[in-house]
Amino acid sequence: MNIKKGDNIIVLSGKDKGKQGKIIKVKDDKVIVENINLKDKHQKPKMGGKKGEKIKVPRPISASVVMLVCKNCNKPARIGRKILPDGSKIRICKKCGLEM
Repeated sequence: MNIKKGDNIIVLSGKDKGKQGKIIKVKDDKVIVENINLKDKHQKPKMGGKKGEKIKVPRPISASVVMLVCKNCNKPARIGRKILPDGSKIRICKKCGLEM
Protein backbone atom coordinates (compact mmCIF):
# COMPACT_ATOMS: atom_id res chain seq x y z
CA MET A 1 0.00 0.00 0.00
CA ASN A 2 1.24 3.50 -0.78
CA ILE A 3 -0.24 5.25 2.24
CA LYS A 4 0.85 5.08 5.85
CA LYS A 5 -0.01 6.43 9.28
CA GLY A 6 0.20 10.21 9.58
CA ASP A 7 -0.42 10.97 5.88
CA ASN A 8 -2.98 13.60 4.87
CA ILE A 9 -5.59 12.22 2.49
CA ILE A 10 -8.74 13.23 0.63
CA VAL A 11 -11.79 10.97 0.25
CA LEU A 12 -12.72 10.31 -3.40
CA SER A 13 -16.16 8.71 -3.04
CA GLY A 14 -18.89 7.95 -0.55
CA LYS A 15 -20.79 10.07 1.94
CA ASP A 16 -17.61 11.91 3.02
CA LYS A 17 -16.48 12.73 -0.54
CA GLY A 18 -14.14 15.73 -0.69
CA LYS A 19 -13.26 15.74 3.02
CA GLN A 20 -9.64 15.77 4.10
CA GLY A 21 -8.11 14.19 7.18
CA LYS A 22 -5.11 12.54 8.76
CA ILE A 23 -4.68 8.76 8.85
CA ILE A 24 -4.81 7.30 12.35
CA LYS A 25 -4.38 3.62 11.52
CA VAL A 26 -3.73 1.41 8.47
CA LYS A 27 -4.69 -2.26 8.54
CA ASP A 28 -4.92 -4.66 5.58
CA ASP A 29 -6.89 -2.79 2.90
CA LYS A 30 -8.63 -0.38 5.29
CA VAL A 31 -7.70 2.98 6.79
CA ILE A 32 -9.07 4.89 9.77
CA VAL A 33 -9.10 8.66 9.23
CA GLU A 34 -9.85 11.17 11.97
CA ASN A 35 -13.25 12.89 11.66
CA ILE A 36 -14.22 10.79 8.60
CA ASN A 37 -16.89 8.03 8.54
CA LEU A 38 -18.01 8.77 12.11
CA LYS A 39 -20.48 6.38 13.75
CA ASP A 40 -22.26 6.57 17.11
CA LYS A 41 -21.04 4.27 19.86
CA HIS A 42 -23.07 3.78 23.01
CA GLN A 43 -20.74 3.88 25.99
CA LYS A 44 -21.80 2.39 29.32
CA PRO A 45 -21.40 4.38 32.52
CA LYS A 46 -18.01 3.65 34.10
CA MET A 47 -18.71 4.78 37.69
CA GLY A 48 -21.80 4.81 39.85
CA GLY A 49 -23.89 7.95 39.44
CA LYS A 50 -22.50 8.74 36.00
CA LYS A 51 -24.65 8.47 32.89
CA GLY A 52 -23.89 6.56 29.73
CA GLU A 53 -23.32 8.52 26.56
CA LYS A 54 -23.16 8.36 22.79
CA ILE A 55 -19.73 9.14 21.36
CA LYS A 56 -18.63 9.54 17.74
CA VAL A 57 -16.00 7.01 16.66
CA PRO A 58 -14.19 6.92 13.29
CA ARG A 59 -14.73 3.64 11.46
CA PRO A 60 -12.52 2.07 8.77
CA ILE A 61 -12.95 2.89 5.09
CA SER A 62 -11.42 1.21 2.08
CA ALA A 63 -7.97 2.41 1.06
CA SER A 64 -9.10 2.44 -2.58
CA VAL A 65 -11.37 5.47 -2.03
CA VAL A 66 -8.70 7.74 -0.57
CA MET A 67 -5.89 9.63 -2.27
CA LEU A 68 -2.80 11.13 -0.71
CA VAL A 69 -2.50 14.93 -0.60
CA CYS A 70 0.98 16.20 -1.50
CA LYS A 71 2.69 18.28 1.19
CA ASN A 72 4.38 20.53 -1.37
CA CYS A 73 1.70 21.30 -3.98
CA ASN A 74 -1.21 20.67 -1.54
CA LYS A 75 -3.18 18.77 -4.21
CA PRO A 76 -4.32 15.13 -4.42
CA ALA A 77 -1.68 13.20 -6.33
CA ARG A 78 -0.63 9.72 -7.25
CA ILE A 79 2.51 8.34 -5.69
CA GLY A 80 5.68 7.23 -7.42
CA ARG A 81 8.78 5.56 -6.05
CA LYS A 82 12.34 6.70 -6.53
CA ILE A 83 15.41 4.64 -5.66
CA LEU A 84 18.27 6.67 -4.22
CA PRO A 85 21.94 5.86 -4.94
CA ASP A 86 22.31 4.26 -1.49
CA GLY A 87 19.51 1.80 -2.34
CA SER A 88 16.75 3.29 -0.19
CA LYS A 89 13.33 4.10 -1.65
CA ILE A 90 11.36 7.33 -1.24
CA ARG A 91 7.85 8.31 -2.25
CA ILE A 92 7.49 11.13 -4.77
CA CYS A 93 4.52 13.15 -5.99
CA LYS A 94 3.62 12.44 -9.62
CA LYS A 95 2.44 16.05 -10.12
CA CYS A 96 5.34 18.10 -8.75
CA GLY A 97 8.05 15.40 -8.60
CA LEU A 98 9.17 16.30 -5.07
CA GLU A 99 9.53 13.96 -2.10
CA MET A 100 6.39 13.36 -0.08
